[in-house]
Amino acid sequence: MSNYADDSRFPGPDPYAPLKDLPSFPLTSQDLHSGGECAEEQCAPANVSPHLAWSDLPEGTKSLAVTCLDPDAPTGSGYWHWAAFNIPVSVDELPTGAGSREDLGIEGVVSLVNDAGMRTYYGANPPAGHAPHRYLFAVHAVDVEKLDIDPDSSPTVLGFNLHFHALGRAILWGWYENK
Repeated sequence: MSNYADDSRFPGPDPYAPLKDLPSFPLTSQDLHSGGECAEEQCAPANVSPHLAWSDLPEGTKSLAVTCLDPDAPTGSGYWHWAAFNIPVSVDELPTGAGSREDLGIEGVVSLVNDAGMRTYYGANPPAGHAPHRYLFAVHAVDVEKLDIDPDSSPTVLGFNLHFHALGRAILWGWYENK
C-alpha cells in the first residue's frame, strides 16, 4: 500500500498539503482497502458509497463531516464526489450505500451538491485514457455540533469551513482507471 500523496502513478497534487496538519484517527472500511483499486460498485454508474468506520476521535470533537475528492481530475481543482456534514459525534460508522441518501439515513445531516450535480455519492469515473485517479475518502472531526453552511454551497465552502473547525482528519483512499 502506498501513501496517496507519494505515488507517482497519479497526476494530481496532494490536496491536503496546503492545509494545516491535523492528527489522524483510525478509519476502516469493509469495502475499501486503502491504496487498492476501487470496487466496481464504488464507481459510476453504480454509485455505492463504501462502508466507513472510525474511532478514537480527537478530544473536543462535536460532529463529523465526510468527503470524497478526486485530486487527479483534469480541472485544476479536482472533482468532488461526496460532501456531507453535521454528522452527530455519536455516529461511528456509515454503512455501505449510506451515500445514496442525502441525509445518509441520519437526521440533521446535510449533503452538498457534488461536481456531478448530485447531493448523493457519485462513484469513481475518470475520463477514459487520462490516468489512474485517486479517490480520497476523508472523515473530519469537527469542533462544533453544527456547521452553519448554506445547503446550496459547494463542497469547497465546506472545505474552507473545515480549515477553521477540524480537529482531526482520517483518510482512506482507492484508485480507479478507465482505460
